Amino acid sequence: MFELEKNIRPNIRAMQPYSSARDEFQGDARVMLDANENSLGSAGPEVFNRYPDPQQRAVKAELATLKGLDPAQIFLGNGSDEAIDLLVRLTCTPGQDSILILPPTYGMYEVAANLNDVRLERIPLTADFQLSAEAVAQIVASAAKLVFLCSPNNPTGNLLHAQALEQVLRGFRGLVVVDEAYADFAAAPSWTTRLAEFPNLVVLQTFSKAWGLAGLRLGMAFASPAVISFLNKIKPPYNVSEATQRHALAALHDAPHFEQMRQQLLAGRIWLQAHLPAVRIVEHIFPSDANFLLVRFRSDATAVYAYLLSQGIVVRNRTTQPGCAGCLRLTVGTAAENEQLVAALREYSV
Repeated sequence: MFELEKNIRPNIRAMQPYSSARDEFQGDARVMLDANENSLGSAGPEVFNRYPDPQQRAVKAELATLKGLDPAQIFLGNGSDEAIDLLVRLTCTPGQDSILILPPTYGMYEVAANLNDVRLERIPLTADFQLSAEAVAQIVASAAKLVFLCSPNNPTGNLLHAQALEQVLRGFRGLVVVDEAYADFAAAPSWTTRLAEFPNLVVLQTFSKAWGLAGLRLGMAFASPAVISFLNKIKPPYNVSEATQRHALAALHDAPHFEQMRQQLLAGRIWLQAHLPAVRIVEHIFPSDANFLLVRFRSDATAVYAYLLSQGIVVRNRTTQPGCAGCLRLTVGTAAENEQLVAALREYSV
């Protein structure tokens, strides 16, 4: 049975969080002399001389409406990578605890574990990149503090079967982190719709993919108010800049453009899935619920990667990842970029 307090490091339960000037005073005042800011203004064309809202209230209010959640269920960070790192630090005592990952998967989970001196347990996905019944049983039996389930998975692109994830959520004693960075490209409902059902569920999303805001570095974590409260307790006081918050609000107010881009990328994925099978060197295209395709090549994938580089086309070489031998990961681009990619692959010769 999941008990949140038992999964939080004792020193974090006892610690007092840093209280910033903007935590202690919120709102406007005629004279603001509390935070040692530069009252004269800012260098550069825009004004950023005041510290940002440390709780990002305006952005969370918009997101809460969009997601059908309460702002208290939302954490915002400097990319999803900050949330990943904070979740490891929140739960795992260095040199003592472990986390679970299911390779092939997103590499930052392992980086966060290594950075925090946390042991890794690896339970591989099946040949079709799913959780086997044995894998589910191993996860449920594990004493790890966290399990990271990337769905749609990176680098494979597929959704993990909901029934297997539900079994993990019902049986695992630690936090279950479902990383939905690519969920906007999948037809299945988000796991955010089931937060009330599972107190151990944390869902990660990002503004980097479908929203097209990778340069802003803004990630989202959704969980129970109790989990979010702990994340807020240990985050840096001003972890999301004023510029990022302004741009995120503008994006959230521009939902029609977001949907237009999302539909274009989905159309591009369909186009690539239709045209790549006719390319002689393509052996297999894995099913995708993301904005990329994992493709296995008959020719040496590393040589194909180098050839594409010589043609000015950069893809991701995933051939060293478990279960991904001979594979390149191809991001869906513009219509013109997709055509250039397929044309270059057609011209490849050993």
